[in-house]
Amino acid sequence: MAGKISKIVVLTGAGISAESGIPTFRSSDGLWENEPVEAVATPEGFENDPKRVITFYNERRAAAQKCEPNAAHHALAKLEEKFGDNFLLITQNVDDLHQRAGNKRIIPMHGELLKVRCLGSEEHIISCTENQPEKCLECGAIMRPHIVWFGEVPFEMDRIQKALMQCDLFAYIGTSGVVYPAAGFRQIAKLSGARVVCLNLEEVGGGYTDEFIQGKASETVPKWVDFTIFNS
Repeated sequence: MAGKISKIVVLTGAGISAESGIPTFRSSDGLWENEPVEAVATPEGFENDPKRVITFYNERRAAAQKCEPNAAHHALAKLEEKFGDNFLLITQNVDDLHQRAGNKRIIPMHGELLKVRCLGSEEHIISCTENQPEKCLECGAIMRPHIVWFGEVPFEMDRIQKALMQCDLFAYIGTSGVVYPAAGFRQIAKLSGARVVCLNLEEVGGGYTDEFIQGKASETVPKWVDFTIFNS
């Protein structure tokens, strides 16, 4: 491995934030924080009852800001510091724990909890740490959470695919690896010549993975990062 890693792409999922106290997105009973997912995480749910959805995300913002980055978040910030522009972090999480740990080269493919955007113009995106404003101050249109809901296309997919095709090392951390499009990332990277590593509590099926490291992210990621840096 020494001297051969030039570009690294990392994908993180709910497992890395769960150790900081943020619940995973969806449980087996179809509820998210005691709300039906279809009611609070779809465009139709927002159209049917925007007040319910806005209240839900206001509560999620308040809860997320009480959580702190864990050792895995800090380790990935260290990895970015080492590789600079040759590092890219893609996260399925909507919290800001990676950013607070220090990551800057990041694509929140499912959106950001602490932002809202305007239905009148997708360019009207503002920070929102407390209660969401109902209308855009610039054009007066309705504001919505800056979240990719079910039925919507994740952000920056073209940029993600390009990075996956150019990297030498792809790691996916704390994610089940079964929900598309993220489930296909390891295949793209592997078929493009990258080494693929999975760090997760349970081994993910589907192939296209060279190495599986089992355990909690807060324990496995710092060791893996140190090893990667040492052998780069």
